Amino acid sequence: MQRITVIGTPGVGKTTLAQQLATALQCPFVELDALFWGPHWTPETPERFRDKVTQALAGDRWAVGGNYSVARDIIWGRSDTVIWLDYPLPLTLWRLYRRTMKRILTREELWSGNRETWRGAFFDKDSLFLFAIKTHAKRRRNFPRELAQPEYAHVQTLRFRWPSETQQWLSQFLPSEK
Repeated sequence: MQRITVIGTPGVGKTTLAQQLATALQCPFVELDALFWGPHWTPETPERFRDKVTQALAGDRWAVGGNYSVARDIIWGRSDTVIWLDYPLPLTLWRLYRRTMKRILTREELWSGNRETWRGAFFDKDSLFLFAIKTHAKRRRNFPRELAQPEYAHVQTLRFRWPSETQQWLSQFLPSEK
């Protein structure tokens, strides 16, 4: 495992796992959201985003967290391992709720000065909660088919359905905590 991509529904823990792996394996961590979102939640153009992804993944070792189909060919094409956090939707929504509430209450700065807001999180047509609900089943259908494409035959895929499975697997890379 030299070039790892962590995928899954929003709020499932992609960023956290990719950061943990990057630390444990002493390699760069690449956060796709940070490459995609500009100030005031302005998305990059597909061309500019693909350029940023190509530059960020030019090295021999990295751990990346995120799902962006516009650059999937670049990301999965360079990956040697894809880890799919495929947790049940209710658990994922609970985790997304906890994370969102923390970010709103602490006014945590995300990428390019952006912060989550009550309105954006719960009342906007682009709410991550709505997005997670709309994409969860679709990803369960499409990810296996997409990962089976010949261009990704070199990729080892690990699919974890519960956080306990992920933690058990991850424990082999993390130093014991006393």
